[in-house]
Amino acid sequence: MAKKEKEAVARGDKTRLQWTWHLMKQYKIGYVMIAPYMILFILMTVIPVLGSIFVSFTDYNLLQMPNWVGLDNYINLFLNDELFTTALKYTLIFAVAIGLGSYVLSFIVAWFVNELSPKVRAFVTLIFYAPSLVAGSIYVVFNYVFSGDSYGLINGWLLNWGLISDPILFFADTKFILPTIIVVSLWMSLGTAFLSFIAGFQGLDRSQIEAGAVDGITNRWQELWYITLPNLKPQLAFGAIMSITSSFGVGGIVTQLCQGLPTDYVGYTLNLHLGEYSGTRWEFGYGCAISMVLFFLMVGSNMLVQKLLSKVGKS
Repeated sequence: MAKKEKEAVARGDKTRLQWTWHLMKQYKIGYVMIAPYMILFILMTVIPVLGSIFVSFTDYNLLQMPNWVGLDNYINLFLNDELFTTALKYTLIFAVAIGLGSYVLSFIVAWFVNELSPKVRAFVTLIFYAPSLVAGSIYVVFNYVFSGDSYGLINGWLLNWGLISDPILFFADTKFILPTIIVVSLWMSLGTAFLSFIAGFQGLDRSQIEAGAVDGITNRWQELWYITLPNLKPQLAFGAIMSITSSFGVGGIVTQLCQGLPTDYVGYTLNLHLGEYSGTRWEFGYGCAISMVLFFLMVGSNMLVQKLLSKVGKS
């Protein structure tokens, strides 16, 4: 008997509410076990998100009571705020370049590292993961590498080779700000997603690969698509969430490398725009409207990625 049929027989004449209450009593120990997490999740996540949604429809400065303004914040955001349009454009650029780029790069590097011997694998994993552990110190390194004078590592090389006559201002020249930030971000992005992919590769069942060879898989690409990726779906989903969330949250790295807001707002993101209104101007209603746009962009992107991942391994 199918699971749904068994459930229908067990329910009998019970209403949905009665059946739900019956299941809760049946599995009460499990609910008690997850209760501390659920309470903290509701207090720290659900209530703040719902509060932000409400505040986004108000004019609120933290000192006075919120004043309901309806959709005014969102109308001003999309129709009157030119900086919002600029921030949205660069946020989407970073989401594609850094989010998708770091996701693919993390997987490729993890795939490569997994082929190494155990001792070498441990050392190489540390090398690639180290930048995410020392983010504060790594800015000092990159500020030296991309320094805008002849003492900078890259400028020094280019000057010695005769490729340029004047040092390039990587974090001030609008032609170089965006690609330089993307390069630095990609290097620093090999963090949690990278480790999850490594763990997933280590947990693969070798018998499936042997069975696949018997069933007609003839090369590594077929093995990757039909065996490796389907087995790594949990790690792929987790890595996608981490990569997307971090890419939409780009902001601190821009101000750290550019020593403040970037020239002509090149690389200016929604995260920086949110900080400007919530942290500097204290316009929390408007800031919450920005955060809601950012929140729904993240949710929509994650839903799209989950839908794409559901097709992995299918012919």
